[in-house]
Amino acid sequence: MAREKQLEAAAEAEGTPERSYREQLDYLNPIAQPLASRKLTRKLYKCIRKAAKHKQIRRGVKEVQKFINKGEKGITVLAGDTLPIDVYCHIPIMCEDRSLPYAYVPSKSDLGAAAGSKRPTCVIMIKPHEEYQETYDECLEEVEALPLPL
Repeated sequence: MAREKQLEAAAEAEGTPERSYREQLDYLNPIAQPLASRKLTRKLYKCIRKAAKHKQIRRGVKEVQKFINKGEKGITVLAGDTLPIDVYCHIPIMCEDRSLPYAYVPSKSDLGAAAGSKRPTCVIMIKPHEEYQETYDECLEEVEALPLPL
């Protein structure tokens, strides 16, 4: 029984090819600004994977919102294809009020996968840690360089 489920899951994974960065841009929300470039998106996913290994991420709207309010520092990464946008449209405003860097990436399923989860997620906060400080600093520098929306 379990073997059959594994085969079905593998078949489903093969049947749904991953969309490229350019294809994912078609599904973006109108509020997805500043959007990370393809190169920055890959760097952010890499940093999220490293942070997840060390349990240094905050996942989901409620958890991220709670820790932003508590004053925790980090890079906030939002998914650009989340609908309805009312779910998380207040997070960028909270980040701007507290001078936290944030960026949008095109896909919530890729964001969830980078965090080591099978479920898609619309918001992740990456906390700094000495194990991946170099990668974190690179991402921080590039995210801060992105132009903020008016």
